Amino acid sequence: MVDGSVLVVRERELRDLVGPADALPVVHDAFVRLGRGEVEQPDVLSLELPAHRGEVHAKGAYVHGAPTFAIKVASGFYDNPARGLPVSAGAVWVFDARTGALRAMLLDNGFLTELRTGAAGALSVRLMARQPVRTVAVVGTGGQARHQLRALATVCAPTHVRIWGRRAEAAARCARELSDELGLRVEAVASLADGVGGADVVVTTTPSRTPLVRAEWVSPGTHVVAVGSDLPGKVELDPALLGRATVVADRLAQCREQGEIAAALAAGTIVAADVVELGAIAAGDAPGRRTEDEITVADFTGVGVLDTAIAGLAVDRARAAGVGEQLRP
Repeated sequence: MVDGSVLVVRERELRDLVGPADALPVVHDAFVRLGRGEVEQPDVLSLELPAHRGEVHAKGAYVHGAPTFAIKVASGFYDNPARGLPVSAGAVWVFDARTGALRAMLLDNGFLTELRTGAAGALSVRLMARQPVRTVAVVGTGGQARHQLRALATVCAPTHVRIWGRRAEAAARCARELSDELGLRVEAVASLADGVGGADVVVTTTPSRTPLVRAEWVSPGTHVVAVGSDLPGKVELDPALLGRATVVADRLAQCREQGEIAAALAAGTIVAADVVELGAIAAGDAPGRRTEDEITVADFTGVGVLDTAIAGLAVDRARAAGVGEQLRP
């Protein structure tokens, strides 16, 4: 916009503009571009507020040739549900790639982060999981657990979903709500071992700092999507599990410092040279799965190019629909 106006789009509008099926192709393309080296992406800026059980992440990227770039700030404050507030919050700023001028503010309260993370997990299932996917285990009951299953439903049709959470009532509520929403057979399970055992896909979505999923629980042929460990010190998977698996990173340089790969490297169960980036698989430069019985693990610590991709889609949709408020200088 040459007049210098800034488009402001709010969460309720964004939820009507983009959904899981919309996010998947742009996330796929973003990983391809990242894998081909066509992205400028800085390191993540992370801030922890331990006194308030809070964390904040700032991420961004520029895709070569794109008209805009984006910077996202998202937070997670884990005591918020007790206050009647959502765990996630945040916003995305979209800038003109030619001039650096601010073009849009997406006041999404973390929705776009949740959406693109769900799409990344679903993409890994499409590229890496043994087909058909019949049984899915979800570890965690928060917003990302829901977004992962919604996105997963766009790439496969599981016949049985098991959900485990630390609080049985939260797991039961999550299972009931997702069953009603998606029309799938979703049940809460009391035993994490029973939930994970025999699953075709296991999705972990918690902020745990202690391994939850033990190596011996995971069956041959399982694909594991790990999205909760996005800060140093977080870990959801037994490092021995990665030692039994083909391991994929969203960005290896980042995963060496945080996430499941970092924990496994520190434990000596894997070496970095054996880790493949999802971008290489998305681009067709590396195989997603080599055998029916191999265990595969996709470690997602969150890459800024996905924020730029989903923000670009949201702005395009908002402008086409005439949605949002124009702030003028």
